[in-house]
Amino acid sequence: MLFEFDSDQRLWQNTVREVTAKECPSALIRDVVDNDANPIQIWKTYVSLGWTELTDPDTAVELAIVLEELGRATDPTPYLATMTQFAPLSSEPIDPEQPGTAVFEGVSASRDGNGWRLDGTAHRVLDGDRAEKLAVVTSAGVFVVPAGDVTATRSPIFDPVLHVAEVSFDGVRVGVDQRSSADPARAMDLALTGMALTTVGACQRILDLALDHVRNRKQFGSLIGSFQAVQHKAADMHLAIERARALAYYAALTIAENDPRRRLAASMAKAAAGECQSLVFRNGMQLFGAMSFTWENDLQFALKRAKAGELLLGGAAQHRALIAEEYRATQL
Repeated sequence: MLFEFDSDQRLWQNTVREVTAKECPSALIRDVVDNDANPIQIWKTYVSLGWTELTDPDTAVELAIVLEELGRATDPTPYLATMTQFAPLSSEPIDPEQPGTAVFEGVSASRDGNGWRLDGTAHRVLDGDRAEKLAVVTSAGVFVVPAGDVTATRSPIFDPVLHVAEVSFDGVRVGVDQRSSADPARAMDLALTGMALTTVGACQRILDLALDHVRNRKQFGSLIGSFQAVQHKAADMHLAIERARALAYYAALTIAENDPRRRLAASMAKAAAGECQSLVFRNGMQLFGAMSFTWENDLQFALKRAKAGELLLGGAAQHRALIAEEYRATQL
């Protein structure tokens, strides 16, 4: 495995960063929060640029680059759910006009004539309230269901940009033609890796804002960035982000190469990203001081996206436990 970007990947990263800086500035994110602005135009931009075509495992690293930059920009579109949760579970090519998401638990399937009946309620479904299609994982397999067949209610969470919903299935009937042959375990690997990369991107944004602040803020006649305690906190943030980023891209590489270590790598990436956000969140707020609590400070959006990334699809403690269990199993 190569652990450095090649020239094409570096160019891709710069291109994605330039696009997100132009199309997804903090002013737009604030407009989404304050005025409920519809981010559909940004989604159309992603589609026109071909970002929704990165569904082949061979493009996992290129997709990872997009996901990190969108996490850094606090992306308000359903890109993350569509590309890392729905796409790996769908047997058909992604329709860019129909964003999707996945339901990984909470729904049961029972035989109903020649088809199946789905019942149950799924909690904390990313973009469950605005997806056009849902890939539903059950013990009987994966079924692709139109959004009109379910009841979705957006849940209030502390990240005002992120859509998380409760999705109810009340006797939803599906036919055999709606059954997908996708492997849920492989799909979860990408979902975890995508969430880890989003968290890493948000943490990088926190560090960027904090560094800009300490380079310009003066206290007692000196720039606070010259204080050793401030430098240590910034250095700790940088190291935590680099560690989490390395593991996230390692996970993306295992997916691209169909490496049997991908399940463990995905959990390692998710655990590292969760631990990273904990330190970056704390240090970022401390470096900003009381300003970090104000609504006018754009730091809040990155802080909230990083924290949400830790909570969705299992936190650091849960994935560290999975890693330990996997390790113990190899020692028997």
